[in-house]
Amino acid sequence: MASSGPLLKLHNITRCYEAPDSGGALTVLEGVSLEVGRGESLAIVGPSGSGKSTLLHIIGTLDQPTSGEVVLDGQDLGQLDEVRLAAVRNRQLGFVFQAHYLLPQCTVLENVLVPSLVCQESRLRLEAGPRAERLLKRVGLGERLAHRPGQLSGGERQRVAVVRALINQPQLLLADEPTGALDPASASQLGQLLLDLNHEDDVTLIVVTHARELAGRMGRVLELKNGRLV
Repeated sequence: MASSGPLLKLHNITRCYEAPDSGGALTVLEGVSLEVGRGESLAIVGPSGSGKSTLLHIIGTLDQPTSGEVVLDGQDLGQLDEVRLAAVRNRQLGFVFQAHYLLPQCTVLENVLVPSLVCQESRLRLEAGPRAERLLKRVGLGERLAHRPGQLSGGERQRVAVVRALINQPQLLLADEPTGALDPASASQLGQLLLDLNHEDDVTLIVVTHARELAGRMGRVLELKNGRLV
């Protein structure tokens, strides 16, 4: 059952890595606590090496904290085994990265449908094709369904990646430097697309970015410095 509280809660997240060269451990995140409401848009900014991507990967269960709790929709993700975590990633989370990670041999439509192939909900699998076409038309790619990534511009490839992230109707969309490889015009268009989807589809949005212009368009901006939220 869905929780009525914040969609995401982080409590005292710390992440350390072994640092053999220094003979100890490197602390990347230290005591990070955060709540994100349903339907909110949030930017996380900070200098390189401040822990932004690490924090996003922990939220997305691509990495595990050394200590602390990640609670998504009332569920403590630290209590789940890898099979259940994979189900959370597939169903409740959507990911957009700086690199689009599209399959070059597949068409635009086939790339978008990849996450639906392993979705456990039969309803979503049945609806995936029509939903993919609707979303691609919505982002201006309705005429490019049969094209392959190599036939698209950088901005178009990133729009395909956004649609792929949304195909299973996730609650939370995580974007890690989504405009970092784009020219200013394409970056602005992609930022607006993310906000439109956040507002119109009520999908919660967390963006890690160096782009202050993109961050300033989000509903809230937080900064990481030396592994701490300031």
